[in-house]
Amino acid sequence: MVLKSNKIDITDRVVGKLKDGEIKLYLENEKIGSIHLPQESSIQMDHHFESDKQKIYQHVTTTDSPQARYTDCDEGGWC
Repeated sequence: MVLKSNKIDITDRVVGKLKDGEIKLYLENEKIGSIHLPQESSIQMDHHFESDKQKIYQHVTTTDSPQARYTDCDEGGWC
């Protein structure tokens, strides 16, 4: 038997996580590399998202204080 080295395209399986001025690249849970971001780089975000100081935020609408009758319900929907 002869072993042969091949390469396969895994691009659509790679995930990037922003951390410490880099995009750290992962395949499943294994770190496989990183992309260094220059200090002056900017991140373009879609509507309802923003980046600030190497963090990414999503703008959402939440209730200020939920009504008590909706907070103590069981999994079956009984309150």
